[in-house]
Amino acid sequence: MKVLKIIKSTFVPINIENIDTDQIIPARFLKATTKEGFGKNLFRDWRYENDDATKPKPGFPLNQSQYSGEILVGGKNFGCGSSREHAAWSILDYGFRAVVSSFFADIFKNNALNNGVLPVTVSEDFLHKIFQASEKDPSTQLKIDLEKQTIELLESPEASSEGGGLVEAFDINDYKKTCLLNGYNDIDYLLSIKQDIEAFEKAGN
Repeated sequence: MKVLKIIKSTFVPINIENIDTDQIIPARFLKATTKEGFGKNLFRDWRYENDDATKPKPGFPLNQSQYSGEILVGGKNFGCGSSREHAAWSILDYGFRAVVSSFFADIFKNNALNNGVLPVTVSEDFLHKIFQASEKDPSTQLKIDLEKQTIELLESPEASSEGGGLVEAFDINDYKKTCLLNGYNDIDYLLSIKQDIEAFEKAGN
């Protein structure tokens, strides 16, 4: 996985609650055996008319040129529904490194962390302010600092360069934080502490 420490980026706002995994990546696209290529079908049924990839729906944020970046912002209860890991694959393959919401389904949250996508849980008030800021100015940025476990809403050019935006802390499992900061999957992490494991075994514990 890629190392993830700080993300400072514009974002794509999808102000819809209860976005389930079947909308993130419809079941008919789950036949592939590798993680690549899922991004083109991210939110397929919301992005295109009658499943025709040549007819994008102009009202959907992923089809609007003013919205872009490495951060996806969704409404409350993001990733509910079935437990398909492909939902995280499609988000990552599209180019997002983080998803922000006021609540994540547990299985989606774990799948995201296991695949290098950072789920950032914020308060409903903070989420509301993010959506308000994007409506006012689509070039608004978010800064996510994984080491400090903070997310900052940068609403002006001055804040974007100097800090001083609205900040909120978020929680993350310590082990998953270590993995993301170092670009480790579970096997990489075990290899990184191989010497400690061998020393423990030699000590007869």
